[in-house]
Amino acid sequence: LKACFRLTIPMKIKIITLFPELIKGYLQEAIIAKAIGTGLLNIEIMNLRDFSDNPYRSVDDSPMGGGDGMLLRPDILEAALLSVKNEMSHVIYLSPQGELLKSQTAKKFSESDREIVLICGRYAGVDQRFIDKHVDQEISIGDYVLSGGELAALVFIEAASRFIPGVLGKIKSAEEDSFKDGLLEAPQYTRPQDWSGMKVPEVLASGNHKKIAEWKAEQALKVTEEKRPDLLRGKK
Repeated sequence: LKACFRLTIPMKIKIITLFPELIKGYLQEAIIAKAIGTGLLNIEIMNLRDFSDNPYRSVDDSPMGGGDGMLLRPDILEAALLSVKNEMSHVIYLSPQGELLKSQTAKKFSESDREIVLICGRYAGVDQRFIDKHVDQEISIGDYVLSGGELAALVFIEAASRFIPGVLGKIKSAEEDSFKDGLLEAPQYTRPQDWSGMKVPEVLASGNHKKIAEWKAEQALKVTEEKRPDLLRGKK
């Protein structure tokens, strides 16, 4: 993905889905709604049924050779995609077979000047010919199966948009979250300093920023070793 400095150009995401209302509701709340309202994020949602070629507005058919479920038809998906695709588009199919979405990948998308098109599958999936012809990248949010790609699309939007300057107020907020430098985040505390017999570590109230930074780095490594040792395998 080509990266650029995102100043006034919003991150553009287009979503093709059978259930646009599932996505619209989430986009009207909290940080994402603010990012859209301030022009930092531009999201367009297409209802796949609007491109159906029959009066029943069906968009799927049974798998050739047999099998459970129904598949989204490649011709209808193509019609929907071509209505929004341009030379700057990067087409992503949200699939459990795809590359696992990680923090650094999300950050790269937030810095790209490409327009992201998210394809939300449903039922038993998507005709492979559509994937072969049009999809630039398959992305997974985890090793499990969902009923459709809508939740995965929202996860993608949330993960990527956090890295757009201005979305969180301070870009440092995103950079210091878990997975910075491949580590989990250090434990965090607030007031009261003594609660239920448990005290906030003294170093955090010391005012010594150097020692606090050292403590956070040590704790991040410790937490990662305890909870996600797999993240450290490539570092040793």
